[in-house]
Amino acid sequence: MKTIKKTDEKVIFQAEVEEGLANAIRRYLSQVLVMAVDEVEIAKNDSALYDETVAHRIGLLPIKTSKAAGEKTTADIKLIVKKEGLVYAKEFDGKVNVVYGDAPITFLEKGQEIELVAKARTGKGDEHSKFSPGLMFYRNVFDIKIGGDCPKEVVEVCPKNILKSKDGKIVTVDTSKCDMCEACMEVCEKQGKDSIKITPTKELTITVESFGQLSTEDMISKSVDALRKDLADVSKGM
Repeated sequence: MKTIKKTDEKVIFQAEVEEGLANAIRRYLSQVLVMAVDEVEIAKNDSALYDETVAHRIGLLPIKTSKAAGEKTTADIKLIVKKEGLVYAKEFDGKVNVVYGDAPITFLEKGQEIELVAKARTGKGDEHSKFSPGLMFYRNVFDIKIGGDCPKEVVEVCPKNILKSKDGKIVTVDTSKCDMCEACMEVCEKQGKDSIKITPTKELTITVESFGQLSTEDMISKSVDALRKDLADVSKGM
């Protein structure tokens, strides 16, 4: 496996993985338990937004999820604000933390108040998108072979800037960016040449992006664990 890029919320890597397996892991992200607000009890709301709108915005706030969270894990958070200006997610008080504290919830004019209690619980993405931990997608890694008679015009048409001219020859810079748009091959065909051949390899470029509730590593490991569990159940039933 080769890591291409890694940040706190996103990882891109190359690995020799069958597309069927990669797709199964991607789909099983919807079976990973994630915390989200499920119930909101509003005692007072003087803002211009309807209670339903405020509750909807709160429900979509990503909440940090512990590795030890189980199917029955719950937590209560409170919001009591009596000041003029924007009300932010970081003003919630409770045992769980909102991932993006600067996310605005509503706006209060002078003399207005908002007071509510929200209950967060664990859930799965196939139940509601607010329980989704993030995204995963992938594409093939391609092998690019370039002949000596390759026309220099291919450098200009490549949208990913993968090709460049060096010492009078066309060479590749970073084949991991290739999405087989075939723009370079079309240039060669117009000139009656077969200078570039692009073929898929057994490797995939996989991107995993977290919404913040879990790390990318936890997302993948928990997805794989859920897949293994279901496969084991299938084996038992055979």
